[in-house]
Amino acid sequence: MSGRARSARPRDGLGRPLPHGAPGVERQPEGVRRTPDETLAEAQRLLDAGMPFHAHEVFEDAWKSTDGPERALWKGLAQFAVGVTHAARGNTRGAVALLRRAADAITPFAGQPPHGIDVDGLARWARESADGLAERRPGGSGPLVPPPVRADDRAGR
Repeated sequence: MSGRARSARPRDGLGRPLPHGAPGVERQPEGVRRTPDETLAEAQRLLDAGMPFHAHEVFEDAWKSTDGPERALWKGLAQFAVGVTHAARGNTRGAVALLRRAADAITPFAGQPPHGIDVDGLARWARESADGLAERRPGGSGPLVPPPVRADDRAGR
């Protein structure tokens, strides 16, 4: 994968840089090729663990390694996780923008959702969460608990 080099600074659980030498949370390995099932399982594990920044990195690997129509889906899922990350960091404006962008990006896949992804449910949750955050005063956000990415995973929760 090409692009900007990763910073060697340690990061916290939400991906924020920490001072050099501080203990941090291990980053997701970059450029890992996973099957769609592996991507969704790993990203869900990270979302469930309250690590949306790390889930974003997993979705980003899928987005950057995919060609064709599903590329937009994976990009939208990465934006979804970043929106949740921004909310957890207290960045309401960023959360609202990314959640709305994510909903717009994944909605075209609602007619035939690939890989068991609950496109309708995720898009609806992202829009409702963005609207709720936008109605609060700045700094009034907090951690969002996203729904399961796959429709089948909703039954067990």
